[in-house]
Amino acid sequence: MSVSGTGEIIAAVLILIGTLMSVISAFGLIRLPDVYTRSHAGTKSATLGVLCTLTGTFIFFWFVNDFISVRLILGIVFVFLTAPVAGHLISRAAYHSGVPMTEDSVQDQLKEDMEKKKKTQSSKEDE
Repeated sequence: MSVSGTGEIIAAVLILIGTLMSVISAFGLIRLPDVYTRSHAGTKSATLGVLCTLTGTFIFFWFVNDFISVRLILGIVFVFLTAPVAGHLISRAAYHSGVPMTEDSVQDQLKEDMEKKKKTQSSKEDE
């Protein structure tokens, strides 16, 4: 098998994995109960899906057409860096706005951290 054929197979597998991860992410956005778990589905699996799809596209153009796309590399880096940070900030903004967690949530680590922060701030103000 030639390098071009191997590149096509690798690219096709990565694009298929990316597509499946994006579909799983879409189901997660529909089915999950609260904004925090939906944010997790929207950032983690969607980011992985987009990264696999872009990587598969990059490999396809690289092996089949002998073309290295700087735009695809920049897209991969941009999505890799910004999507998880955006999801984290959206979740923190929802938490600070008072959006309730689902009753099925087991642990609220941010609540403990926020209480510690309030205690240290109030002790500094008292001094």
